[in-house]
Amino acid sequence: MINIHHIAIICSEREAALDFYSRKLGFPVIRENYREERDDWKIDLRINDSTELELFIMEGNPARVSNPEAYGLRHLAFRVDSVAEKVRELETMGIPCEPIRKDTFTGESMTFFRDPDGLPIEIHE
Repeated sequence: MINIHHIAIICSEREAALDFYSRKLGFPVIRENYREERDDWKIDLRINDSTELELFIMEGNPARVSNPEAYGLRHLAFRVDSVAEKVRELETMGIPCEPIRKDTFTGESMTFFRDPDGLPIEIHE
C-alpha cells in the first residue's frame, strides 16, 4: 500500500507562509528547523494522522509559472465539509476565493484560492 507521507511547498516568506498555512488554514506546526548550511527554514505542519505539509522558506527563487501553466504539480486540493462555509471563513480572513462551482464530473461543490506565493489551492466537498 502506498500513502502520501508529505507534500512539499517552496515559499518566499516565513511569516506569510506560517500565517496562511497554520493560522488561517489551521494546520498545526509539528516542528520548525533553520538549516544554516542552506540559509532556509523547513517547517512541518500536520494535515492529518499520516500526512504532513512541508514548507521550505527560501528567498530568491523564481516565481511560480501560472500562465501558461508549466508541467508538474498543478494545485493542492483539500476536502471540506462545506465549501460555502469555508469560503465565508477564508474571505473574512482576507483570502479571496473564486466563485463556487460544481465539479464537472462529480457534481460536488468546489472552488480555488491562492497561497501568498500564488500556488492554487482547491477546496472540494
